[in-house]
Amino acid sequence: MVLQKLTETVAFIRSKSSLKPRIGIILGSGLGAFVNEVNIETSIPFYQIPHFMPPAVDGHSGNLILGSVGGQSVAILQGRNHYYEGHTMETVVFPTRTLALLGAEILILTNSAGGFGETMQAGDFMLIEDHINLMGMNPLMGPNIKELGPRFPDMTEAYDLKFLEQMESILKSQGTRYHKGIYCGVSGPTYETPAEVRYLKMIGGKAVGMSTVPESIAANHLGLRVAGISCISNLAAGLSRQNFPMLKSPKPENEWNKNFLSF
Repeated sequence: MVLQKLTETVAFIRSKSSLKPRIGIILGSGLGAFVNEVNIETSIPFYQIPHFMPPAVDGHSGNLILGSVGGQSVAILQGRNHYYEGHTMETVVFPTRTLALLGAEILILTNSAGGFGETMQAGDFMLIEDHINLMGMNPLMGPNIKELGPRFPDMTEAYDLKFLEQMESILKSQGTRYHKGIYCGVSGPTYETPAEVRYLKMIGGKAVGMSTVPESIAANHLGLRVAGISCISNLAAGLSRQNFPMLKSPKPENEWNKNFLSF
């Protein structure tokens, strides 16, 4: 059933564009403005795409953008679905699988997250070195779809180390504030209590959010190379007297740079 849906979705998208993307990008909350850097060939609203669910969360425009950046062909999901919205994991990772079947070899995952690493400030970036799945669910549960990947995919390098090194080099050269760390994926939709934040710090996390982990798992299952980056939109509960509002976009000095796509 999933394969049939994917086949129908990919056929529809290819009827709108012949572009074969090498890189897939999923833009999280407040990061949709990156498409301003894209030479857009085709833009398709999610609601027009068979088996896609339009995002219902602010900051997620809900468009599939096909085009190029810095000479690289890209397919960009301007927004995502979240498990906390009541979707199944199949629905959450369906767009990720679509990008792979369109031809993407690389997936760049972005999100807004609460930070609790030392010296973190709202607006900083965190390069994701690894993740901890605390959602209580895995998108690969149930019968394995062998056409997509193996029953037990290796997650030793869930986030490609070469990409991590390259992103770090770029951020250093730009003088951009950044951190590296482990992203903790939780189901939401409530934010974490101060006790939960202390627990997440104890187990090695530096940022927490309600996305990214399912997509990373599905992408690794499909054999894609994955890079992940969080925009620290606020300090997690109990770490500051001030509650930072969710940023509509990163600070100007932290704007996305097309050099990230020189993989």
